[in-house]
This record gives sequence, C-alpha cells and structure tokens, in this order.
Amino acid sequence: MWLTFSILAAFCFGLRGILYHWTSQQPLSRNLLLFGTFTSGAIINLAGALMFSSEWTTACLVGVMMGLFSFGANASMFKGFAEGKASLVAILTALPPVFVVILALVFWNEQPQVMQWISFVIIVSGILLVRYSNDITLRNLQGAQWGLLAMILFAFNDLSGKWSTILSAELFPTMFFMFITGSICFGAWWMRDRRAEMQRTQQLAAAGNQGSNSYIAAAKEGSWSISKTFVVGLGVGITNAVGMMLLLTAFDHGKTGLVSAVSASSVLIVLLYTRFVVKEKFSKAEVAGISIAFAGIIIMRLFGA
Repeated sequence: MWLTFSILAAFCFGLRGILYHWTSQQPLSRNLLLFGTFTSGAIINLAGALMFSSEWTTACLVGVMMGLFSFGANASMFKGFAEGKASLVAILTALPPVFVVILALVFWNEQPQVMQWISFVIIVSGILLVRYSNDITLRNLQGAQWGLLAMILFAFNDLSGKWSTILSAELFPTMFFMFITGSICFGAWWMRDRRAEMQRTQQLAAAGNQGSNSYIAAAKEGSWSISKTFVVGLGVGITNAVGMMLLLTAFDHGKTGLVSAVSASSVLIVLLYTRFVVKEKFSKAEVAGISIAFAGIIIMRLFGA
C-alpha cells in the first residue's frame, strides 16, 4: 500500500517540478506565484478537514514546522530553476532520502540496511560526476547552491511529516497548518517586495527623466498581472497539495527512508521534461552521473525496506 502512495506522490511532485521550471522562465513574481500555490493547498485541506470532520489536535501543529521547511525548500527549488540548469537542480532535489535515512536512524532508530548505505555512496557519486561535468565549475554553480538548500529542507520536511504520523495527527488539519504557514510566509514576502518596488517606481517617476520612464515601461511590458500569477499559482498548488497528502499517507504505512526514496524518483519526470521538452543537452559526464544517481535511487527503493 505504501509503495502505491509513494509512486503517486512522486508523479505529483514531478508535475510540480515541471510547472516550477516553466513558471520560473516567465515574467512573474515568484513569491506571488508560491503564495497562490500554498493558498491552494490550504483551501483544499481545510475543505477536506471540514468534509471528514477531522479532529484538530495539538499534534496537528507539527504542520507549522512542515510549512516553514516547505517554504524554504520550495523557494530554493524555484530559485534554482530560475538561475541554473534544470537537470542539476532536479537531481539535487532527489537527494533528501540520503539525509532522511540517516536522521531517521538517529531520531527513531530506524535501522538502515547494507543496501541503503551502498545506495548512499552510489547516489553521491552520481551527483559528484554531474557536479564536475564540463560546464559546471566552482565559479559557475548554475543553481547548485539552491538545489542543495532545497535538498536539505525537503529532507527535514519529510522527517516532520513522518513525525506527524508518529503523533497520530489528523492528515487534513496537519496539511492545512503546513500550507497556511507557507502561504503566510510567501504572502508577506511578496507584499514586502511589492512595497519596495512601488517605492522605487515612485522615486523614479518623481525624478521625471526619460531614463526612469523607460525603466517603468520596460518593467511593465510583458509582465504577468497579479491576478494571473496568483491563479496560476492556485493551479500549481493542486499538484503540491495532492502530492503531500499522498506522501503523508505513505509515511503512515511505510518506512521513512524508503518512502522518501521512492517519492524522490519524481526527478525522473523532471529530467525527461528537460531533455525532450526544454531540449536541454546533456554532456557524457552528466548522462553518466544522472544514470548512476538513478541507479542509487532505484537500489534504495528496492532494497531499503
């Protein structure tokens, strides 16, 4: 049962990654989009909690912690897609299972098996091979730093999700707290950026020179409106909300590290998209590294239980 939920969660997260990459290339406000994404999740889970008369317990407040980790992880992943190679960011965000396996051992004494440690070495080897391919240098990380940050925060998000199931927290209320926390964070960030941009525009307009007028016109030209960006964010949020609900259900039935590893296979969907839709070319070293990393994920999936 847990395997089915994990695979479905991976599919949803793969679609989320594709939508994040596409929207990161559009002239829109990242924080407004993610504000809509998390608002959508909050609405969906609040409706679910009311529909099924869920119990709102103190344990559900673990969702606030999940929301903070998810806020940082999603912001980092979106930033990485905007600045760097989608393939590198995608493969880095597949690494949380490595940390989840280790920390689950520390927190809950979930003993990893030999094949899990072997998969750890294989996955890291693949990532290092991608990292040191021809066009990725120490001076040109191409979004790697954001992918690494997203990886760590997604790992803690997974651990927080597992903790909520250990505490027997109700699914929908927990998810509501998670998404409303993320929504508040992204909404506040967007409002701060909007105020700063409005002040800058007013200052330039007050200057009354041609350069400032050209800047204002260029900033407005082609940019997505507030309503369009928010609505698209609501749509993206459906994949995120459904994926998280499936993931927590899988955590409730399966082993933490294994569930996290299977859900991380969502990277396959993103990489196929970057190869055949975005037409992003891979060097031989990158192909080898990605293949090795996939092999590690598959080994962890097959032998991690």
